[in-house]
Amino acid sequence: MNDHERPQRLQQPGRGGPAQVPGPEPDHGAPAPEPPRRRGAGSIAGFGCLGVLGLVVVIGIAGTAGGGGESANDSRDGSGAGSQAADFTSCVDRNGTAAEKAAVRHVTRVTGADRRSNTLNNPEVFTDFDGGPAGPHQAEGKLIASAFGSCYESDNGLVTVRDRTGGPLADGAF
Repeated sequence: MNDHERPQRLQQPGRGGPAQVPGPEPDHGAPAPEPPRRRGAGSIAGFGCLGVLGLVVVIGIAGTAGGGGESANDSRDGSGAGSQAADFTSCVDRNGTAAEKAAVRHVTRVTGADRRSNTLNNPEVFTDFDGGPAGPHQAEGKLIASAFGSCYESDNGLVTVRDRTGGPLADGAF
């Protein structure tokens, strides 16, 4: 019998080593296959940042579609007069005293009047007055805060009236 006619013998398990399967001889000159690559910290962080960016985009789209944001609600006719300021002014024009009506003519912007949760409400009324709480327009600031309380209701509200620079002029509960 020559080598081609002889049946190849498989080594029995448990007799000196692992069983050898007949087949082509291994090529000892070929490189060993590389193990699968593991993801590094850089790629994990990159995918995490991509997820956060996607979330920000989705929230931005949802906010725009919902009409949220003060900039969308502040301009009614493009004249710069905010809708919340116009609503407040018209309420005082209907229900306020002559002194409140005169003081409210100095209101330039109102923010937060449309968001009331009855837990903590803190709208702001901006004016064109100068001087802060110790300045010459403190009395007008108090009148504006009082008028705000006549127009809006809250279980726990504090309106802040601000001067031209954004500093506090007066405040009042409503």
